[in-house]
Amino acid sequence: MKNLFYIIGVMLMIGCTATPYTVMEPKDFNFDWEFQLKEIHDSTGVLTMMQEANGWEEVRLPHDWVIGGEYDLANKEFAPATGYIYGGGIGWYRKTFTLNLEDHQKATILFDGVYNNSEVYLNGHRLGFHPYGYSPFYYDLTPYLLKGEENLLMVKVDHSSYADSRWYTGAGIYRNVSLKVTDKLHIPIWGAFVQTPEVTDELVQVAVATTVRNDYKEEKTFGLKTQLFDQNGKEVAVTVDQLNIAAGKEKSFTQKLSLENPRLWGIEAPHLYKYRISLVVNGNSVSDDSGNFGVRSFRFDPDSGFYLNGENRKIKGVCLHHDAGLVGTAVPKDVWRRRLQILKEGGCNAIRIAHNPGSSEFLDLCDEMGFLVQDEFFDEWDNPKDKRWNQKQKSAHSETEGYGNYFQEYAEQDLKSVMLAHRNHPSIIQWSIGNEIEWTYPRTSAATGFFNNMNWKGNYFWSEPPFSREEIQKQLEILPKGIYDIGTTAEKLVKWTKEMDTSRPVVANCILPSASHETAYGKSLDIVGYSYRRVLYDYGHENYPEKVIMGTENLAQYHEWKAIMERPFIAGTFLWTGINYLGEIRGEWPVKGNNAGLLDFAGFTKPSYHMMKTLWNDEPHTYIATQLLEKSLNKIDPRTGEVVAKNPEAWKQALWEWHDVNNHWNYIDGEMISVELYSNCEEVELMLNGRSLGKKQLADFEDHIYKWAMPFEAGKLTAIGVKDGVRTETVLQTAGEPVAVKLSIDREVLEANHYDVAHVVAQLVDAQGIPVKNQERRIQFQVPEGLRVLGVDNGAVDNVQPHLATSITTSNGKALLALQSKGVKGKVDVTAKVEKLLEDRVFIQLQDPKPEGQVYAEAKGL
Repeated sequence: MKNLFYIIGVMLMIGCTATPYTVMEPKDFNFDWEFQLKEIHDSTGVLTMMQEANGWEEVRLPHDWVIGGEYDLANKEFAPATGYIYGGGIGWYRKTFTLNLEDHQKATILFDGVYNNSEVYLNGHRLGFHPYGYSPFYYDLTPYLLKGEENLLMVKVDHSSYADSRWYTGAGIYRNVSLKVTDKLHIPIWGAFVQTPEVTDELVQVAVATTVRNDYKEEKTFGLKTQLFDQNGKEVAVTVDQLNIAAGKEKSFTQKLSLENPRLWGIEAPHLYKYRISLVVNGNSVSDDSGNFGVRSFRFDPDSGFYLNGENRKIKGVCLHHDAGLVGTAVPKDVWRRRLQILKEGGCNAIRIAHNPGSSEFLDLCDEMGFLVQDEFFDEWDNPKDKRWNQKQKSAHSETEGYGNYFQEYAEQDLKSVMLAHRNHPSIIQWSIGNEIEWTYPRTSAATGFFNNMNWKGNYFWSEPPFSREEIQKQLEILPKGIYDIGTTAEKLVKWTKEMDTSRPVVANCILPSASHETAYGKSLDIVGYSYRRVLYDYGHENYPEKVIMGTENLAQYHEWKAIMERPFIAGTFLWTGINYLGEIRGEWPVKGNNAGLLDFAGFTKPSYHMMKTLWNDEPHTYIATQLLEKSLNKIDPRTGEVVAKNPEAWKQALWEWHDVNNHWNYIDGEMISVELYSNCEEVELMLNGRSLGKKQLADFEDHIYKWAMPFEAGKLTAIGVKDGVRTETVLQTAGEPVAVKLSIDREVLEANHYDVAHVVAQLVDAQGIPVKNQERRIQFQVPEGLRVLGVDNGAVDNVQPHLATSITTSNGKALLALQSKGVKGKVDVTAKVEKLLEDRVFIQLQDPKPEGQVYAEAKGL
């Protein structure tokens, strides 16, 4: 009882006398930077460059200096990695600022990501070197700040090895930067860890571990106050402890709070709580930390798969790289929001961030929108990959030298920094230590029996291992080991991961699981992810029944999902890939990237998207795809007159790209047309100009694709589907000649904050307003001064027009313009013109940004 009165007294004292945190955050540190490309390596050159007035370009962060370049066939040698845009060189950023710190304060600069090999200088003093382009990092600025004077911050980015990954990386300070001012008694960056180890419908125990650092020269006593708020800003829990910490020390303190009748974070209802932690001295808050967290429970079972909040669910995931087409890798939050929303509407509920950690902003969106996330650390470990292809490095080039050069020295630091920065995101359910690493360890690859085996004649993708488990074990014993061992490195990475967090399982994407299972690599993992090896699901479950296995990189094809639905022990999959990305080219110029996405480069849906939507959603959905019969995968069976696949078994081994089909009804009269319907309706009737072409049942199509064929006749093609007794209708109509361009916009109101983004879609239409998808025109956009043009795209894999432009030729009659607000307010219009066609315009209201105090209060949950 005595202790209870003491705690109440402390809470009353702090609660009544505390004043708001008095240290104001500096202005947005993304603004007012300058940039130039210049080859300077030595410290003398840096000092000289500090004084130069000319040659600098004004930029605002985040910034990718590569995407503004041109696609050029001259860059062919390393194009399979880069996507034909040259991204090499050394970039320099600089920014001046004033900051008058009091003697009791310190300042820290936080970079969420710089690509790559960065060096940071303050007033000529080198603060440090950070090679990895995907991990966040920070520096203490305090020792070198000039009080009462302008400070000069410079960042060097060395991307001379510009083909250092197998995909387009971009280059520059491509993620957010912030300046943090704190007291010398403070919560360090990433100093709070919020967990919910015990979750029930009635009560949840929230454990908050707070790191406190005392940079004073004497011991400090303080109140550690932790508050929890719901989404409406209402305080739902609070606790206070009176503590002390020795001079120059850092210490972690854990507090436990209870939430009654908690609202759980989930896929359909991603409820978020907010925490605020304050260090209170003499009634004043001298340091605080705040952020979102979610209350959820999940587990993986080797026999029954994945459970979220007690419900058995399938992970319906996609893999995503970090570029977003026309904006490169400096992706505004609203660009990701649009793309993720489209994936969500398609039934996607999970993202594997491949093959590197994502940005904090991206993870914020996943939290807010209800996506499960696999956060991946590395694509390379001890040994390099061939950046222009896959597997092990075939030949060394300075242009392709990558993170493998730094892995031995920096891997632990980078892995732990990522986890510290990301660990409070409820969306993250898995930590992945690596992607298809086995290729780089020849012993592991050879032990499978798939390769260098004269007696094996199968196909790697579709065959079970030619060697038995015993033979694989034997091969691993007798084959020579390299300098590094895959199992030893994996154990080290798993150890580091579990030192930081044991609430989430550790996984890796294994391309050769039959060998990986037999090494310390597979044995150290909580979950063994199978990369394109769904034919081994039964093999894995039978031979390693205690191990959780799932698909972590798979094909966006029906056969992949069918294999998962038939096996309760497979938790789900991550398809390759959710959205097309630049680089990793497997075609000839002008192919600029990988075309395996459910969405194209502009974020427009593709046929594979609609197939997966029918598999991943309960709501009725039908998509009509057409093609000339001779160009299609189908034929008419002369015996029955029915439309059948030319190769009835081909669908079972379909790979990355969907077959060539159209979503229009524009052909020459009399041409034989193959019509495919991707639908989850049990029955569909196809009508042409009001005439029935027959009813068919989905159960009769093993490949899950309805099929018809008929001579082309202009007019209206209508699919009438029935699902669970509910009738739905989908129409495809012949379009006439284009007479106009029609604009649509996803946001009509933007804050004039330099961040908000609107997407304008232009579509050619005929006199009846029917979309024209079989003709192309060049569109010229007119954009007012109040908006910044982020770029244009038409989504096509062979579109190599410059993105930073206001004109573009359509693909499928469509194009995209992305616009970002500036500091201008008022109502503006955006116009699209096409020669000899009627123009169209949309209006955007640019309004005052929310006051900084309001934004701050909302961020704190107040």
